[in-house]
Amino acid sequence: MKEIVVISGKGGTGKTSITASFAHLGGKEVVVADCDVDAADMHLLMQPDFKNAEDFYSGEVANINPDECISCGLCREICRFNAISVIKDQYVVNNLSCEGCGYCARVCPTKAITNESLNVGQRFVSATRIGNTLVHAKLGIGADNSGKLVAKVKSDAKKIALESGKKIIIVDGSPGIGCPVVSSLSGAHLVVLVTEPSVSGLHDLKRVYELVKKFKIKAACIINKHDINPEMTQSIKEFLMEENITHIADLPYEENFTKAMTVGQTIVEYDQDSLRTTLIESWEAIKKI
Repeated sequence: MKEIVVISGKGGTGKTSITASFAHLGGKEVVVADCDVDAADMHLLMQPDFKNAEDFYSGEVANINPDECISCGLCREICRFNAISVIKDQYVVNNLSCEGCGYCARVCPTKAITNESLNVGQRFVSATRIGNTLVHAKLGIGADNSGKLVAKVKSDAKKIALESGKKIIIVDGSPGIGCPVVSSLSGAHLVVLVTEPSVSGLHDLKRVYELVKKFKIKAACIINKHDINPEMTQSIKEFLMEENITHIADLPYEENFTKAMTVGQTIVEYDQDSLRTTLIESWEAIKKI
C-alpha cells in the first residue's frame, strides 16, 4: 500500500482541485483522505454521503459546578487566559479561551471545578459519488489539536485501505508547514507539491520542501497557472532541478477550474481537452514514481 500526499506551501495553488482529480482518476481503486481539517472542502467536489460520523475529542476544558461554587473569585484571579467570567452572578468558563491547564481546578477550595474532555470536531467515513471511500473531518470553530485530528483521519484511511485491499491512499494535506502538515506527511511514500509562479509561491515551496526533506520522502511537483509568470516559472524549475525534485507537469491558467467547481465537478470531468490529458498523464507519472 502506497500513500501519496498532496500539499502546497500556501493556499490558493489549486491543491484540492488537483487532488480531487486524482481521486476521480483513481476511482474505486483508491482511498481518499481529506486532511485539510481546518478548512476541509474536498467534499464539495466528491459529494460524500457522510454516512459514518464520529465525534472527535482532544484536550480538556474546565467546567464550574454552580451548586458547589462559592463565588470566591480565586479561579478567575489566577486564570492567565482570562477564560473565566461572571454572568448573572455565576462564574462560567469560556470554552474558546480555556486551555484546559487545570490550574483553576487545583486552587478551587470547594472542588467545584473539573476538567472535561473537549469535543473539537467530527470525523466522517463516506462513500463518494465516484464510488471510492473518503475519510474526512471537520474541526470545530476555534478548536485546537488539528494535527491529532489529521492523524485520526490518516489512521482510519489506512485501516480501510488494508481491509479493502486498496493499494493507494491519496491524501489532501493542509497548506503551510504547521502541525497538520507534519501529521499529513507522517508515513507518506510520495509527496506531490503543488505550487504557483509567484514570489510567495516559490518562497513557500522552498519552505515546505525543507519540511519534506526532514521526513526523507521522495517529492514531485506540479506547477499550476504556469503561464501567468514565465520568469517565476523558470525560477521554480531551476529550484526543482537543484533539489532533484521530479517535475511532473505544468498546468496553464484555466477558467474551467472555477467553472468545474461551480457545478461540483473535478476538472478532469468538466474539461475534455488538453487539461484533462495533462492531469491523466500526471496521475500515471505519479503511480510510476
